[in-house]
Amino acid sequence: MLSRTADNLYWIARYMERAETIARLLEVGARISLLPSTQGYKTEWDSLLKASGNSGGYVAKYGPPNQHNIESYLFFDRDNSNSVASCLTLARENARIVRTALTTQVWDALNTAFQELKLLEAQPRATLELSRLTDWVMKHTAMVRGAIDATLLRNDGYNFLNIGYYLERGDSTARLMDVKYYVLLPRAGYVGTGQDNDQWSMLLRALSANRAFHWAYGGEITPAKIAHFLILNPQCPRSIWTCVAGMNNHMARLATLYGRDTEAQVATTALLAELQDQSTDQIFEEGLHEFLSRYIRQVANLGVVIHNSYLSGDMH
Repeated sequence: MLSRTADNLYWIARYMERAETIARLLEVGARISLLPSTQGYKTEWDSLLKASGNSGGYVAKYGPPNQHNIESYLFFDRDNSNSVASCLTLARENARIVRTALTTQVWDALNTAFQELKLLEAQPRATLELSRLTDWVMKHTAMVRGAIDATLLRNDGYNFLNIGYYLERGDSTARLMDVKYYVLLPRAGYVGTGQDNDQWSMLLRALSANRAFHWAYGGEITPAKIAHFLILNPQCPRSIWTCVAGMNNHMARLATLYGRDTEAQVATTALLAELQDQSTDQIFEEGLHEFLSRYIRQVANLGVVIHNSYLSGDMH
């Protein structure tokens, strides 16, 4: 497969997952804003900008944070390359370029999301409830993912799509956890209180993981259980461990297909081994925010290594 085709497929997945992440971040903000204030990092809306890495661009355009502007910036703003609208448009453009590498069902799912987005953009903003918008995003990203899983050949293109999905999803899980723990709890005294547990519960619901968490652990929600579930539990579909293991699996399939290992595969294997050696006690000893920040940096570095290993020159 030509590297430019692999690159387009990889970025289709990353942009679709990123659009879903932004929708989930907005849902976290909306849910947590309904809870009693803990006087955390300014406001829960400000925290979304910080955790998603969009704070600088927002402040330059809008100034002080407020809910309406943040919702618009993260969902509709084309000046924000990470907005839902930008991500869906970029995913569809990448798909258009490699149309022949996709099934009709995958293209239709991507194109339908793009066409419906244009209809949403034409409606007055005041008529669009945030919950309707976030539900719409999650429905369409699930349809694209379902079409990929149901109709694509399990070839190198499928592997590149999944590497993009898993890389972006692991990053998003870390960022969503960081909104909750680092930004919204102002001091250690809140840990283990009713407010703390309410916020964790809201985070699980925003990740569509609340029921799965209770199936896996039962009983009381605690920071240690949440950290284990979202970081180290291989049964959790959004856990950091699951995402790194998924990348490792698809890189191993590429290595078999192309007959050679790459630096990206070595780096992912090392990251997986590091996670397998971790415990929740070690994570909290390091500091949950510090651990998550370090993982986000590792994912960014891994993205560079993946590009250099697979996407920067022609592969046959």
